[in-house]
Amino acid sequence: QVQLVESGGGLEQAGGSLRLSCAASGRTFRWYYMGWFRQAPGKAREFVAAISGSGVIEPYADSVKGRFTISRDNAKMAVYLQMNSLKPEDTAVYYCAAGDFATTASSRYKYWGQGTQITVSS
Repeated sequence: QVQLVESGGGLEQAGGSLRLSCAASGRTFRWYYMGWFRQAPGKAREFVAAISGSGVIEPYADSVKGRFTISRDNAKMAVYLQMNSLKPEDTAVYYCAAGDFATTASSRYKYWGQGTQITVSS
C-alpha cells in the first residue's frame, strides 16, 4: 500500500516556474514506477511524465518536453516535477501516481494522490 500527497501547486504567471512534490508512505516506494498526470477542466486526465524506481525517465509528453523534469529521491520517498516556462495551457490539477511498470495509461497506476491545482496566468 502506498499513500501519496502532492504539494507545491499554486498560481504562476506564464514563463514562470513551479516545483511539485509528491510525498509517499509505504516501505516499497522504491520499487514503484512514479508518474505525473494532469487534468484540465472538461478534459481527460493526461500523462505528463514517469520515472522508474531506479531513476530511468520515460519519454515525456510532447506538450511538456523540454520544459518539465521529473525526478525522485527514494531515501526521502518523494517524487518531484520541476515545471519551467509555464504556459496557460499547463493549467490543470496535477496528480502523482504509483504503478508496477512504466506506462502512459492512467488506468494502469495503482495508487493516486489527491491532486494539486496549478493555474498559469497569461
